[in-house]
Amino acid sequence: MKGIELGGRVAVVTGGARGIGRAIATALRDNGTSVAIGDIDASATARTCDELGVYGALLDVTDPASVESFLDEVESVLGPVTVWVNNAGIMPIGSVLDQDDALVGRAIDINVRGVMNGARAAARRMVARGGGGRIVNVASIAGRMPAPGMAVYSGTKFAVVGFGDALDAELEDHGVRVSTLLPSFTNTDLISGTTPGPLTRPIPPQQVAAAVVTVLRRGRRQAVVPARLSGGSALWQLFPRPVARVLRRSMGLDRVFLDVGAERAAYEQRIAGSPVDS
Repeated sequence: MKGIELGGRVAVVTGGARGIGRAIATALRDNGTSVAIGDIDASATARTCDELGVYGALLDVTDPASVESFLDEVESVLGPVTVWVNNAGIMPIGSVLDQDDALVGRAIDINVRGVMNGARAAARRMVARGGGGRIVNVASIAGRMPAPGMAVYSGTKFAVVGFGDALDAELEDHGVRVSTLLPSFTNTDLISGTTPGPLTRPIPPQQVAAAVVTVLRRGRRQAVVPARLSGGSALWQLFPRPVARVLRRSMGLDRVFLDVGAERAAYEQRIAGSPVDS
């Protein structure tokens, strides 16, 4: 898969008002792209745009009409979008037996349908212009390595990985390529209230952002962040259950998403009401 140079391109980052999305927007801006962030949080979007000097507009990734309207607005101001980063997502955790039905639905709408809505809308325009576009889907290492307490989240991220690979194969002949990023624990609100083990020490969102730049420049199909988890995560589905159980315990993954602290309450309240960034 051929990489691209970023200078002079127009890039969109969904869920770009905070966290990983903000870091990606910053990295793309610093590498010469004209960046537009889309987010459902109007005040956070305005604040981030002012601080980073990028363009931003309201975007509800769960609504195809909102995605199209957002694209129309961005392209009227910045020009044709050639890089689209699907980053918006929420992470409900805890026992799947106790999770609220509405929250499960929101996770699917934002994490799966939101990615599909953005990728399809962007790809249609990229193909119509003769190709050359790039789509990056921010999934999660949870899309390879499931753990107790994140069944719904892992399910959505497995879907993103499969969708991205299939879409890349479908769009290849049109000159549009799709890459998938799989970050591990990242220091954002998504892991608030959890206590990762020493082998899953959280990484800064800037490290994920740097990986997005690398994926685009080198044309990689997938990338795990940090890279040291690439091999083990790729083999995870081949491990027998007893081996997987031992590995989860050794990595601290057996309880980390079930034993959640009270400080997560603010994040859970936020994701119950509106989409947030990864």
